[in-house]
Amino acid sequence: MAVAGVVSGKVIYEQEGVYIHSSSGKSNDQDSLISGILRVLEKDAEVIVDWRPLDDALDSSSILYAGKDSSSVVEWTQAPKERVHRGPEHVNSYEAEWDMVNTVSFKKKPHTNGDTPSQRNGKSKWSFLFSLTDLKSIKQNKEGMGWSYLVFCLKDDVVLPALHFHQGDSKLLIESLEKYVVLCEAPQDKRILLVNCPNKSLSQSFENLLDEPAYGLIQKIKKDPYTATMVGFSKVTNYIFDSLRGSDPSTHQRPPSEMADFLSDAIPGLKINQQEEPGFEVITRIDLGERPVVQRREPVSLEEWTKNIDSEGRILNVDNMKQMIFRGGLSHALRKQVWKFLLGYFPWDSTKEERTQLQKQKTDEYFRMKLQWKSVSEEQEKRNSRLRDYRSLIEKDVNRTDRTNKFYEGQDNPGLILLHDILMTYCMYDFDLGYVQGMSDLLSPLLYVMENEVDAFWCFASYMDQMHQNFEEQMQGMKTQLIQLSTLLRLLDSGFCSYLESQDSGYLYFCFRWLLIRFKREFSFLDILRLWEVMWTELPCKNFHLLLCCAILESEKQQIMEKHYGFNEILKHINELSMKIDVEDVLCKAEAISLQMISLSPDVSRLTPA
Repeated sequence: MAVAGVVSGKVIYEQEGVYIHSSSGKSNDQDSLISGILRVLEKDAEVIVDWRPLDDALDSSSILYAGKDSSSVVEWTQAPKERVHRGPEHVNSYEAEWDMVNTVSFKKKPHTNGDTPSQRNGKSKWSFLFSLTDLKSIKQNKEGMGWSYLVFCLKDDVVLPALHFHQGDSKLLIESLEKYVVLCEAPQDKRILLVNCPNKSLSQSFENLLDEPAYGLIQKIKKDPYTATMVGFSKVTNYIFDSLRGSDPSTHQRPPSEMADFLSDAIPGLKINQQEEPGFEVITRIDLGERPVVQRREPVSLEEWTKNIDSEGRILNVDNMKQMIFRGGLSHALRKQVWKFLLGYFPWDSTKEERTQLQKQKTDEYFRMKLQWKSVSEEQEKRNSRLRDYRSLIEKDVNRTDRTNKFYEGQDNPGLILLHDILMTYCMYDFDLGYVQGMSDLLSPLLYVMENEVDAFWCFASYMDQMHQNFEEQMQGMKTQLIQLSTLLRLLDSGFCSYLESQDSGYLYFCFRWLLIRFKREFSFLDILRLWEVMWTELPCKNFHLLLCCAILESEKQQIMEKHYGFNEILKHINELSMKIDVEDVLCKAEAISLQMISLSPDVSRLTPA
């Protein structure tokens, strides 16, 4: 699409003296060097990279736009006289990149309205701009090879002409772009920076996603909802979206036969159409029946808990106790004791004496691990990049810890110091995983309840055994949960799913935050204590958190559909739910959904695969 008028927006980066070398063999000919201005701008929820010759700096009538698909107005044609075969040794050389500029020219497609913009001079044909969402990679020059230059490659494999920085370092541009996308070196060539690479995008996405307050988006959204929403989630949602979608359209959804088998086994009598039709799911008709009304009970009291303990301290009627916790939660006075059982730190059938011995053993083990990182000198840490990076991430994350609870008020609060120490010790416990931003959100409620460094650590380690896949580099755990959530929502409300798909939101990546840290930032501090202890019962299934997601989305369905929310509005709306969701209401709805599904299949766990 052509751009009418001067491209406006917030200027993030601007550099003059950025040249295109239109001819590699005519260094004395000034026409071979085209001087221009390079800008990075924020405009209408997009980040635009814009280069134009100085003569065209105030005239964008000749700018070509590298679009997202085949409808782009940029066409790249190779000059016929230059179409010669070159060996691989030439392709990989520095000179080949200059030759590339000579052998590629630009040509505008005819405009649909019949207008043909005029070009003021020959330099105008080199103007270009593109959205950062279309960027695939950036190639840099070798160090010591004259002026620094960059070559942008877009996702449709269009390669833009090399930009040579005669008056400044290209590193400032890279730093500006890294505010919006994750860049990492390609394994086969360190000069190539890949966009949204899997090895780094997870950790850096969490940093972007978990800013204070409410991930740093609430206040920004009030000022500029579209830009704040898109930029705030760009690293995470783009990476998740691309990972789930993949390059092959055939991988966008489960094979119909696989989905049909899964659902048919789980729900006898379900009507399923296994004929493949693009854009349609396999479920064609299902009657879930009337949803039951659910009432929550009072939290389990100290008296109720005590009645279920024998003379040696073993817990009796464990299944019944879990049912009581699931339906009402725990009184706060019980949490310090019962959470250790729910998280697996204490075995349910252990005696009081066995638990005392276990705590002594675990205390020794904890402080041995803590001593490992405490005894590392500054010089040693300088040579251990992973430990250094872990410490840096932890310190940054702990300083952003939710301060709505008095336990963590103040920079020098003992609670914050213990958070830091426990997380550093966890890096010794699981050095391969180490620390990924977001883990402190899982630890802070545990430390608040336990009020003990050692117990909090081992409860956290047990919790991380459940959550481990959420934080792994390949993000397989997150992708799997999003696929399962999509399957459940399709089963419960195929119409709503179809609407979300029509708004490019069918992958439910706006639920990423909910799944990643189990709703930690969606509910108040005290409400999250109730929610987590209910989920830890693993009733009625291990993936009850997916039913909670469905319950929340169902509550928001009417507003989303009646107001015809698009991608941006859906993302903004879901984000603004933070701290506004009623925990008891959501728990009732999720339990009701589970009972509704159990009426179709006695084994509801088959509908929410672990």
